[in-house]
Amino acid sequence: MTIMVNINTELTKDRLAFTLPNEQGEVWITDTFPALTQAVTLVYAGGKLTAITTEATAGERFITIQPSWELEPQYLAKALLEHAQANGLLKTAEDTTLPEGPAKAVAAFLKELLPLLDKLGYLMEPAKKKPAKAQHRWAKAVSTIAFHVNRPDSQATVYWQKRNEMLIKAGAKMAAEVPLNKDGSVGFSARFAQKLRDEHATKFTDFVTTEDIILKSVNEVGLFLYFGGTNSWLELLDDQGKSIDEWTVVK
Repeated sequence: MTIMVNINTELTKDRLAFTLPNEQGEVWITDTFPALTQAVTLVYAGGKLTAITTEATAGERFITIQPSWELEPQYLAKALLEHAQANGLLKTAEDTTLPEGPAKAVAAFLKELLPLLDKLGYLMEPAKKKPAKAQHRWAKAVSTIAFHVNRPDSQATVYWQKRNEMLIKAGAKMAAEVPLNKDGSVGFSARFAQKLRDEHATKFTDFVTTEDIILKSVNEVGLFLYFGGTNSWLELLDDQGKSIDEWTVVK
């Protein structure tokens, strides 16, 4: 289920302002501390959150929230401080405990506010670290191991014979059908795969290789044989079912 929320926007030379629905208040983005009363300001410097305050503070970018009169700015500031501290964005010795009544109102307001800040690029949660890309190292012992591709659309025997040379043995079956995007267009990977095939067009007939073909990487092998779309380090298996990833990954 999709919930639509209409937020009015105003852009001037001094600010970008959002009027929240149901008279919940306004959010301003400015480069100087705004002259808004009864408001809470998130202060950013160097791309990082440095303060949450109701008083004028130095910074480079200011996200100022002026809630409706029903919501006390001091309670909103406490809740935002608690949220930022819980996510490791700020440290504070200030008591962030809220009375039960205001706590419910503030929580409801944050449920509307935080997604807006997220969409604007001002996260109130730490960015998730991307897992490090696996590194693989060629070794001479690996060069003699036959790795096999065994898919419904492609079968092949492959050797990682040199650091920058992957050998696809003659007789390999290549996927014939080019995968398309949802809109019917040909994606980047498929276009690159087709370029590889064009470069070796004299070495296959009816999608079966007639000569050995040398490519530069495991990824190129996957693109050439079956247009990629999966982790080819896990597709190439030796006679015992051990992947080329298991053989060569740097731990």
